[in-house]
Amino acid sequence: MGLRINDIVPDLKFETSQGEIQFHDWIGDSWAILFSHPKDFTPVCTTEFGAVAQLAEEWEKRNTKVIGLSVDGVAEHKEWIADIEKYAEAPVPFPIIADESLEVSKAFDMLPADAYLPDGRTAANSASVRSVFIISPDKKLQLSMTYPMSVGRNFAEVLRALDALQATFGAPIATPANWTMGQDVIIALSLDDDAAKEKFGAFDAVLPYLRKTKSPV
Repeated sequence: MGLRINDIVPDLKFETSQGEIQFHDWIGDSWAILFSHPKDFTPVCTTEFGAVAQLAEEWEKRNTKVIGLSVDGVAEHKEWIADIEKYAEAPVPFPIIADESLEVSKAFDMLPADAYLPDGRTAANSASVRSVFIISPDKKLQLSMTYPMSVGRNFAEVLRALDALQATFGAPIATPANWTMGQDVIIALSLDDDAAKEKFGAFDAVLPYLRKTKSPV
């Protein structure tokens, strides 16, 4: 069975570029984003790691820890970080998991259980290890996205999705298409009109099942 939204994520012990990490302990009371890569020293991944590094202040504002993953070793990660920092003109403050055994990639359902890395492998051998996982402080998976190797990830969208998750977490609201911080939100169908009015005050009933109200954040 694959990892589903609202599943508790695996509590694995990782070897990383910043030492050993027990995943749930490392998350603590924060939100967390794990973003994975099929190989070090690859062009698209270098630009993606650079984009995450440049957003360091934004992750901190949102009480969110980020952690990378690549199916190479710690020594390679440390060498690659120098390239990433040169490209991004920003430090890489987050750890990178060394997943040479593929344990993490398999536990997060990015690779099948019988996957292995052949001699002389290329990034194509682990091409599906290109996912983003957003995890809430209760250690549950809230969102996942997987990209092909030819398409660089849009971390502005990851940031937007994180904002939406945090705005709606534990609240009877949802966000409409293309929502950004400060725009109106949708009242959940679990509230009838009377309950919606009691909780949110006046609201805009666009359709009987589509009711909008001011964003609480």
